[in-house]
Amino acid sequence: MTVTIPAPNAKQLMFFRDRHKYVAYGGARGGGKSWAVRTNALLMAARYPGITQVIIRRSYPELYANHIKPFLKLLPKGCYTYNDTKKELTLPNTSRIIFRFCACDKDLLNFQGTEYDLMYIDEATQFTEEQFRILAACVRGTGDGFPKRCYLTCNPGGIGHAWVKRLFVDRQYNEGENADEYSFIQAGVRDNKALMKSQPDYIRQLEALPPKLREAWLDGAWDIQSGQFFEDFHDRPEHYEDRQFTHVIEPFEIPPDWKIYRSFDWGYHRPFSCGWWAVDYDGVVYRILEMYGCTETPNEGVRWTPDKVFSEIAKTEREHRWLRGKHISGVADPAIWDGETGESIAQCAARHGVYFVKGDHARIPGWMQLHYRLAFDENGFPQMYVFKNCRAFIRTLPLLQYNAQMGEDLDSDGEDHIADETRYFLMSRPIKPRLTAKTKGGMKLLLDIDGDSLKAAPKRRMEIIG
Repeated sequence: MTVTIPAPNAKQLMFFRDRHKYVAYGGARGGGKSWAVRTNALLMAARYPGITQVIIRRSYPELYANHIKPFLKLLPKGCYTYNDTKKELTLPNTSRIIFRFCACDKDLLNFQGTEYDLMYIDEATQFTEEQFRILAACVRGTGDGFPKRCYLTCNPGGIGHAWVKRLFVDRQYNEGENADEYSFIQAGVRDNKALMKSQPDYIRQLEALPPKLREAWLDGAWDIQSGQFFEDFHDRPEHYEDRQFTHVIEPFEIPPDWKIYRSFDWGYHRPFSCGWWAVDYDGVVYRILEMYGCTETPNEGVRWTPDKVFSEIAKTEREHRWLRGKHISGVADPAIWDGETGESIAQCAARHGVYFVKGDHARIPGWMQLHYRLAFDENGFPQMYVFKNCRAFIRTLPLLQYNAQMGEDLDSDGEDHIADETRYFLMSRPIKPRLTAKTKGGMKLLLDIDGDSLKAAPKRRMEIIG
């Protein structure tokens, strides 16, 4: 069997040559990690006939898309066997590559009694340290002369951020851990020449991110666990040359043909949040109204029961001049459809004529949509504005912090209800990050994807309300 493999970059070659017991490879996004895993597995299979290797991902769809499908496409047909039931690939020299996923602790039971010579945990920061230790204990194959090694790939962020950083980046070891067994190869996106050739704009997309995420995803920095999560939200005007950069604006009369949306997050013993959004002709979104209250303690002397909440929402939509007579599309946290103990929150809303569709609950993509909307173009225009009367949004968004254990996510112990309903709305009309960053005078601006300055956008005409 003959297989042609492209030449690896310098960091991938280091990964292939590393002989430590635990080898971690990663850092920046787009570092060519999955390709390195597949290629190393193929090289080891060729070098050690009869060796048993396993590649592990968090979910089967990821496992299939990143490893099984590329393997079956790469290898010449008729020169291998693949058992789809067992998810095992056998090569002509009897070497085996086994594919497994581990979505939760329950899936660890599938690894009891199994033995592998080599293990690859792809995207290791998606696993807890306990899961990693249980999986790594399966590296105890009995083949004579076969290496016993555990390879990991990783990016900053995720549930396993802290332990991966401790072992491989900070190199801080507990009793019983041997520092000589651990090795880390820092990979950057610029090391991946194949990606740079096929997607030359990828770096520009990463450069458009807020500073902490940019450092993590572009440079592979691991210190992203603290600080303001939405540092790109400007609640006060900042001036550069003759332009004013801000997300918070004076209210203005909404043109009658702009579309109106409603987003909602129920509190369950915490504050609930309802926001109304207008969308202009260019797809720019405006948070024009909001209702924010507590479902547990009195708010202005009234406890906000579900009936009270949706009665007020329905009244606002009947009476407010920006909303009355409008068709309003609603999106909400999917959890409001849970009704195991009786009437669900969604059913209560429907009784008052307030209807929703289930929002996309994906957290990281949702936060990225918010970052994309907050980004300014060179003329000082973002794709999202907040009216000054939306005081709860303006107060809570700057207070949200990074999650210390999952660096890409925010700390959900904060007052995040408005942020949650905002991401449900933005995920219902997602945009792509087609812009790249440029810095002038300390202000981060955006240019078009070709690097040329954007043409002066027509000034939006707004009637200011007192």
